[in-house]
Amino acid sequence: MMIIGIDPGISGAICFMENGKIIDVIEMPNMTDGKKNKKQVNGSQIFNEISFKIKDLKKDNIKVVIEHVSAMPGQGVTSMFNFGQSFGILKGICSAMSLPMYFVRPAKWKKYFNLINTEKDASRTKAIEIFPYYSVNLSKKKDANKADAMLIASYFHETLRLE
Repeated sequence: MMIIGIDPGISGAICFMENGKIIDVIEMPNMTDGKKNKKQVNGSQIFNEISFKIKDLKKDNIKVVIEHVSAMPGQGVTSMFNFGQSFGILKGICSAMSLPMYFVRPAKWKKYFNLINTEKDASRTKAIEIFPYYSVNLSKKKDANKADAMLIASYFHETLRLE
């Protein structure tokens, strides 16, 4: 079974896990837009990336798990709108591809991995611990978003049998 774990947002990531093994993790495809060259997710590239990875699989062997994000206190209106737009683009792409989607709140998967009230980089350390064969791809602090996507996929893989 292919599990696609997604950490949404401009600086998020997409993890492709097959039978519990990380196949690939990519940074969220994005592009610049408008006069101010603001970044936004690139829906077309996301579609192409997912399509390429699942081309030989049956749809019922694919599960997409998206972190269920919501507004956070202290964040600006514009940034929250853009964040929500990214979340909506991901949902739209998966819907158009007829892929089954599941949503997991950050608190749920973070609690599972004992990451509540830890620094952002703690998820990178945890992902390296669980997937040492992929650690070379998590060598920079900015790779914490890749680690989040990996842990989201791993959480679903490990708890799927329990539900």
